[in-house]
Amino acid sequence: MIKSRSSIVSQIILNTIIIILCCIIIYPFLLVVGASFTEEKALVEFGYNIIPAKASLKAYEYVFKNPAAILNAYKITFIFSVMRMVLAVLLQAMIAYPLTKKMLKGRAGLSFYLYFTMLFGGGMVPSYILITQYLHLDDTIWVYVIPMLVSPWNIFMMRTFFAGIPNAIIESAYIDGANEYRIFFTMILPLSKPILAYIALTTFLGAWNDWNTSMLYINDDSLISLQYLLQRIMKNLEVLQNAQAMGVDISTLQNASEIPGETVRMAMAVVVAGPALVVFPFFQKYFVRGITVGSVKG
Repeated sequence: MIKSRSSIVSQIILNTIIIILCCIIIYPFLLVVGASFTEEKALVEFGYNIIPAKASLKAYEYVFKNPAAILNAYKITFIFSVMRMVLAVLLQAMIAYPLTKKMLKGRAGLSFYLYFTMLFGGGMVPSYILITQYLHLDDTIWVYVIPMLVSPWNIFMMRTFFAGIPNAIIESAYIDGANEYRIFFTMILPLSKPILAYIALTTFLGAWNDWNTSMLYINDDSLISLQYLLQRIMKNLEVLQNAQAMGVDISTLQNASEIPGETVRMAMAVVVAGPALVVFPFFQKYFVRGITVGSVKG
């Protein structure tokens, strides 16, 4: 079918608007990347630019001063992020699917229990006591995973999505002799890729950006997360800057203006954002559909 002139013009206008919006969204990130490769003095003098006024790798040299620690933090963070993502999606799906069955006994009570936990929480002190004194998860990689496996919001989204799957498909599987486990793993999960991909992505990003767990429960430096390690680097940098500003003689440093400050922050943002930018394209085609379909109905 030949498109009309007005249709072509509308498509061009729409594409132009989308391109402009994409440029507006990506421009700040490019500024961050440019600033991370800029010398500290030049950043103060010329401001933020996509193309550095005076290129320098000093910020990255400071961040990667101890490359073994950075690589270990990357490894630990990636491991527990993937573990939390896989286990959380599977466990939450196994909770959500039975809640779609009207014949399930205690269905209303279980739903209310999950909803109640969205309104009220135990607080930091009871959580700390439970995790350290009873579960003994401190200084283990499981402290990043187990306490974060279940999100009532994600369960309700999954339940809504599962409820939208035609019941005729499930009934035909029953007729063919399939049990609940076979139906769940071979039919329900493959048909629910949009919502599973959305929850997997948000869970992964939540785990990747986790820093407070390391601060509260980890004393072993070999188990700290990347975010917490970078926060330590930033704190150390602030201490050096404050010491220099107070006139303390620090022989290993030059003048205060040469100590990387803003550039290190930008370099840390690039280091942290890298894996998320790599992961997102694999989930992109399911992301929007997972949000809309999983949250509109019921």
